[in-house]
Amino acid sequence: MSKDFYSVLGVERSADEKEIKKAYRKLAMKYHPDRNPDDPAAEEKFKEASMAYEVLSDAEKRAAYDRMGHAAFEQSMNNGGFGGGGFGGFEGFGGGSFQDIFGDLFGQAFGGGGGFGGRGRRASKGADLLYQVSLTLEEAVAGCKKEISFSSAVSCDTCDGKGAKSAGDIVTCSHCQGCGQVHMQQGFFVMQQTCPVCQGSGKQIKNPCPDCHGEGKQQKQQTLQVSIPAGVDNGDRVRLAGKGEAGENGMPNGDLYVEIHVKPHAIYTRNGADLHIDVPISIASAALGDDIEIPTLDGKINLKIAEGTQSGKLLRVRGKGVTTVRGRMQGDLICRVIVQTPTNLTNEQKELLEKFQATLGDENSQIGKKKGFFDKIKDDVKDLFD
Repeated sequence: MSKDFYSVLGVERSADEKEIKKAYRKLAMKYHPDRNPDDPAAEEKFKEASMAYEVLSDAEKRAAYDRMGHAAFEQSMNNGGFGGGGFGGFEGFGGGSFQDIFGDLFGQAFGGGGGFGGRGRRASKGADLLYQVSLTLEEAVAGCKKEISFSSAVSCDTCDGKGAKSAGDIVTCSHCQGCGQVHMQQGFFVMQQTCPVCQGSGKQIKNPCPDCHGEGKQQKQQTLQVSIPAGVDNGDRVRLAGKGEAGENGMPNGDLYVEIHVKPHAIYTRNGADLHIDVPISIASAALGDDIEIPTLDGKINLKIAEGTQSGKLLRVRGKGVTTVRGRMQGDLICRVIVQTPTNLTNEQKELLEKFQATLGDENSQIGKKKGFFDKIKDDVKDLFD
């Protein structure tokens, strides 16, 4: 073996541990014998990359290699550790880093339980559940209690979640001898995969529970009372810890998330902590000013309309919005004034309006105080040709 280890991995001599590992992973995936059956050249490149990584991934061996090159490992190479003796030489170096990197590379493909030396499939926490609940705006703002019903997997009462008719019916898996994994010989290489009989648990059930049929769980309908905090908004979620599906082998249950959907309101719209409302008023109220009664979520209040109020004007009523669930910020009620034009006038009303119109001058009109739409267009066009 005369090739420079850094050249074999395609890295600079200054490469750090992360770069060396990344380079080896790439080569190992490319030249692994399982991907290149009956290809001696690929097998040789795989060996070279593994030897180079074995040395350069270890700080002491790398330091020796940097000082002396291949001569630092001449004895191991002559004894077959690096050359014709297959992979036996890796045992001389401890083999730990090789197993770590290879387990990291192929652990998922061959069992998913942690590559080499793993024991069985870990029990997992139960699945989380999502439930959607609809609220009125009043319920969302004030908070409320809601009863919800849903179906979920719960621990079987008959077998206490074990899946067996009795404790004595749970035995060590005869196929993997309880380790949860089995060995597979692939040419010169030995790999591990999840036991196909026990699915990695290391246990077998001789007599399954008659109620859950060995699953340890049953689907049941559940009813819960959920407290919705005041101030929630669309998309907010209330978490109920441990109310999701049952876990495996004594592991905790998952969580239940209740997602809030607020129904559209007849007169209010919500924007964060603020509520918005359209307030219709008459021409007389807009021109003369008025005190009008408007609704809020906690009762009616008087809203002062100033003289000469224009349609579309926004009036703010402090503290009459929503107290948010996060930060407890108090919003406002934003009132948009809508001046209503009367319809179906009588002849007398029309005559009065015509007399009133005749008395108006520019000082009474907002139109006379601002340039009209066509005046602005004329100015813009004039500017283009000046």
